[in-house]
Amino acid sequence: MKNKIKKQTKKFLKITLPKLPLILTGTILIAVGFFLGSNYEKNQSDLSDILNKDLGQPKEVSFDTFWKSWETLDEKFVSDSEEKVNSQEKIWGAIQGLADSFGDPYTVFMPPADSAIFESDIAGNFEGVGMEIGIRDNVLIVVAPLKGTPAERSGIMPQDKIIEIDGNSTLNMSTDEAVKIIRGERGTDVVLLVRREGTEKDFEISITRDVIEIPNIKTEIIDGVFVIRLYSFTAASPNLFREALREFIEFNSDKLIIDLRGNPGGYLEVANDIASWFLPMGKVVVTEDYGENQAAKVHSSRGYNIFNDNLKLAILINGGSASASEILAGALSEYDKATLIGTQSFGKGSVQELVKITPETSLKVTVARWLTPLGNSISKNGLTPDIEVEITLDDVKEEKDPQTDKAIEYLKSL
Repeated sequence: MKNKIKKQTKKFLKITLPKLPLILTGTILIAVGFFLGSNYEKNQSDLSDILNKDLGQPKEVSFDTFWKSWETLDEKFVSDSEEKVNSQEKIWGAIQGLADSFGDPYTVFMPPADSAIFESDIAGNFEGVGMEIGIRDNVLIVVAPLKGTPAERSGIMPQDKIIEIDGNSTLNMSTDEAVKIIRGERGTDVVLLVRREGTEKDFEISITRDVIEIPNIKTEIIDGVFVIRLYSFTAASPNLFREALREFIEFNSDKLIIDLRGNPGGYLEVANDIASWFLPMGKVVVTEDYGENQAAKVHSSRGYNIFNDNLKLAILINGGSASASEILAGALSEYDKATLIGTQSFGKGSVQELVKITPETSLKVTVARWLTPLGNSISKNGLTPDIEVEITLDDVKEEKDPQTDKAIEYLKSL
C-alpha cells in the first residue's frame, strides 16, 4: 500500500502552483465631499438635505445632529492637552464611530498611521512582539503568539486576556488601537497585564520588541510518525507544504500529523490549495456567505487528492487555531479525512475586505462569513476536536506535549 501511495503521488507533487492572489483587495472609492465649504454652521439644514440626497438616505436620516454636535464641541470643549484636534481628525473619529456602530470588532476605519501598520502586517515584516490578537466578549484576547517570536518566548499563550498595556486599560479598546500601542521600535519593552484561566491573579509579562518575520512551516519525525507543523498561511505556504508532503512520501509512511495549533490563519486560497491535496476535485472546502448582499462564493478542491483515502491523518488544533486554520481543519474533518485532536479552536470565520478610502486611509470591512462544507458557521463556535486533550501549565513548564502524544498513539492504533 505504501509503494502505491508513493507511485501515485510523485507526478502530482511536481505540480506548479499558480501565483496566489491576495484575499485583501484594495478598492479605490471616490470619497464623498464631506465639507461643503467652511460655512456649514449657516447651512446645516440645507446641508443635511444635500447629503441625504447624495447618499441615497431616507428623509428621516438627518445630519443636523452631527453638525450641531460638531458646533457644540468646537464652542465648549476644553482639553487638558495643548494640542488641538484638527478638522480632519474629527472626521476620522466620526468615521471610526460609524464603523464601530456595526458591532463587529473586525470592521474598522484606519487613519493614516493605523493603515500603514496594517499594510506592514500584510508584508509580513514589522517590529513588534509577534502575536495575533482579537476581541471576544468585548475583551482583548490573544489568538496566538507566532512561533519563535518575543511573545512566544515571554510565555504568552493562546486565550490569554490582555487587561492592560503599559498600565493603560484595554476596556473598550479595539484590536487596531491595541496593535498600535504594542508595536514599537526594536529593543524597547512593552508590559502586558494578563489574565489567564487557571491562575488566581492577573500578572504582568514584559516583552522586548524585535523585528518579526512571520514563520511558516517545519517538519519532524516523532516516534516514527511524520509531523508537519504549519505556523501560518502565507503566499509561500503552498510550495512549502508541497515540499513537506514530498518528504512525507519519501518517509514511506501512511501516518501523518498536521499541527495547526497557534496558527492564526492567513490567505484563504492557501487553505483551499492545501485541502486539495486530500480531497477529490470539486469538493467544497469553504463557502463565503455574503448574506443578502450578493450570491455566496464557493471554494472547491482542485482535486490533487494524492492519497485516495490511503492515509491516516490527525490534525492538532487549539484556541490559537483560527481563520484559514479552521477552514482547512473543518473541511478535512467533515469529509472524514482527518481526526481533530486538541482543544476548541478560536472561531474566526469572517472575511474582511480592505478598501482604500483615500491614499492614506483605509476601511477594513467584514463582507462575508465562512461556512464549512456542511454549512456550519466557523465564527459561532469554532471547531470542536474529536478527541479533546488539554495542555496544562505544568505541561508547558515541563515541555510536555500530551496533544502530540495522543495523536501519535491514535494513529498507531489504526
